[in-house]
Amino acid sequence: MTALGFLYPGHSAEDDYPRIEQLLGSDIRLPLVHTDIGEDAHRVDALLEMGSAARLAAGVEELRLSGAEAVVWACTSGSFVYGWQGAHDQVRSLARTAGLPASSTSFAFAHAARELGVRRVAIGATYPDDVAALFAAFLKDAGVEVVAVRGSGIITAAEVATWDEEQVLALARAADHPEAEAVLLPDTALHTASHIQALEAALGKPVLTANQVTVWEALRLADRRVNAPRLGTLFTKEPLVQVH
Repeated sequence: MTALGFLYPGHSAEDDYPRIEQLLGSDIRLPLVHTDIGEDAHRVDALLEMGSAARLAAGVEELRLSGAEAVVWACTSGSFVYGWQGAHDQVRSLARTAGLPASSTSFAFAHAARELGVRRVAIGATYPDDVAALFAAFLKDAGVEVVAVRGSGIITAAEVATWDEEQVLALARAADHPEAEAVLLPDTALHTASHIQALEAALGKPVLTANQVTVWEALRLADRRVNAPRLGTLFTKEPLVQVH
């Protein structure tokens, strides 16, 4: 049995995690602890506070008691908003506090793109344009070329959590670009776990979504691999490179 821990901001699409646990169909548990988000807003100042060391540290002990072997901060905007170096500092602080290997959803996207050998991506973001641009800058620092960015102007995670499959599919299609080798949907408030196969079929290319890559990153930290086709190309590919 492998337990992988997640610090999840607030309450929005956390039910993706038991769904993914079911789709993994293995001896893997995905315990999740909710963090206090403060103000629910896709705004830089609010996101910096959401991802603060104190807010993350508050949930760590519960995850340790769950037997988690690794911990991932399950938030994209609350990690990339710190920038490349700041996001590294955030993860290092979390690892020290937890005494466990740690990462975040932003790094999960970068590592997943590398795993698939993807160099050019399109971003379909629920965020306002200024926040979506910060994610594009983060990926550029990770060595990933962003050929298109589409923001949706949504301020709250609560609103994002109400989106259904058709709305997610519409975002992915609108974001896609002929030169993009994959489409990235970077919001853990967005329900995507049940839609990934449909998204990839519609676009004809890999689609990486926030909760999907977050779980994959935790598996990577624990040195576990699971073949789960319903979770998309990322969960069926043999590794192209060793990600450190």
